[in-house]
Amino acid sequence: MSENVLTLDRISVTGSATTRDDAIREAGRALVAAGAVTAEYIDYMLERETSVSTYMGNYLAIPHGTNEGKDTILDSALSFVRYDTPIDWDGNEVRFVVGIAGKDNGHLEILSKIAIIFSDDDEVQKLLDADSAEAVFALLGDVNES
Repeated sequence: MSENVLTLDRISVTGSATTRDDAIREAGRALVAAGAVTAEYIDYMLERETSVSTYMGNYLAIPHGTNEGKDTILDSALSFVRYDTPIDWDGNEVRFVVGIAGKDNGHLEILSKIAIIFSDDDEVQKLLDADSAEAVFALLGDVNES
């Protein structure tokens, strides 16, 4: 991956969704706006959530599309939305929703980098405390390293 999968314009520290499905749509719309996926990709993200939860622990959910939706992915990309009020994600509290689209299985490496960041409680606290998209971007910069 030569281009950055996460850019400043795909980070929101003031998510507006209040439900799981709206949070998935919010993260998906950022991927659509970035030109990484077609609008249909959001439907595949919602479909994935009905079969298996994308809740990962430590306030994190990583919604992504099903295999059937891979043709709607135009490029690998991430979106990042933080919520002040936790979202009920099938009984779990979620404060971070990372939408992901991986072209040609490019998402596997991205997922592993996100998992490493979120496995560290101190890093999660830094992301909760970050006061701007720029601060979040600085904390997540390693996801762009190839």
